Amino acid sequence: MQTGLIIRSTGSWYEVRNDDGHIYRARLKGKFKIQGLKVTNPIAVGDRVQFELEDELENTVVITDIEPRENYIIRKSVHKTGHGHILAANLDQAVLIVTLAFPRTSLGFIDRFLVTSESFRIPTTLVFNKADILKDEALDYQREIIDLYESIGYNCLETSATEGANVDVFRNLLDHKISLLAGHSGVGKSSLVNAVAPDLQLRTSEVSTFANKGVHTTTFAEMFEIAPDTYIIDTPGIKELGLADMAKEEISHYFPEMRDRLNQCRFHNCLHINEPGCAIKDAVGNEEIAESRYWSYIGMVSGEDNRK
Repeated sequence: MQTGLIIRSTGSWYEVRNDDGHIYRARLKGKFKIQGLKVTNPIAVGDRVQFELEDELENTVVITDIEPRENYIIRKSVHKTGHGHILAANLDQAVLIVTLAFPRTSLGFIDRFLVTSESFRIPTTLVFNKADILKDEALDYQREIIDLYESIGYNCLETSATEGANVDVFRNLLDHKISLLAGHSGVGKSSLVNAVAPDLQLRTSEVSTFANKGVHTTTFAEMFEIAPDTYIIDTPGIKELGLADMAKEEISHYFPEMRDRLNQCRFHNCLHINEPGCAIKDAVGNEEIAESRYWSYIGMVSGEDNRK
């Protein structure tokens, strides 16, 4: 029996790296379910697993067990109702790469991602890429958005992969950590990674001018070691991000600016929508909580479009 790290997932087959650095092709042993977790992928990149050699000549192994996870990022499956899809496991941090133009990342999408990472206490940085294509008014708006998220406690960074702006800061952000990189297709995720780790030569694609949307260049999750003890997990571009396995009553706990006020509501089970004596609604009215964040919250509670 050996232990190893899942570094690539392509559906039914995985790549696992053992403690000596050897990489095997791996498959699951029979029916493999994690108790209490309905997911389309029982094993994700970043998982530590136990396995046994199946065929030395073919370099294949069989995964027999998964070690307990420290954390993971999950979203609602877009293919199977009532199931989640794990993006990655055992992370030190998540990095959400966003663009306010070409393609536009909505604030609702950003907030869904932050709520998901908050639910597993995974520190998250927002990287606003393509600063070079923004004009004066758009740049001012981006700075306002950055001020908003920084005031809540999130680390933010403006970058331009094409012009090299703050690429060194982005590189330092990743140092000695396991980082999940996520975002819509076309936001420049692969370009940023290529700027800090050119040896990887990740494929990049132009954004479609017809739909103002990116073309998927990553089709499966994969982990890369870009420096000693520095790993990134590149994920396929996310179109929508449904919250998986989250009760309405707990969503506000994952908004830091709401969490601080929850014990101030008149009712302990307040949903902060129509209830009297609601500290959250009062804070929105007093401009202590941003309206955009509150409407994101309402959208999540009511189960609205996961792309907004």
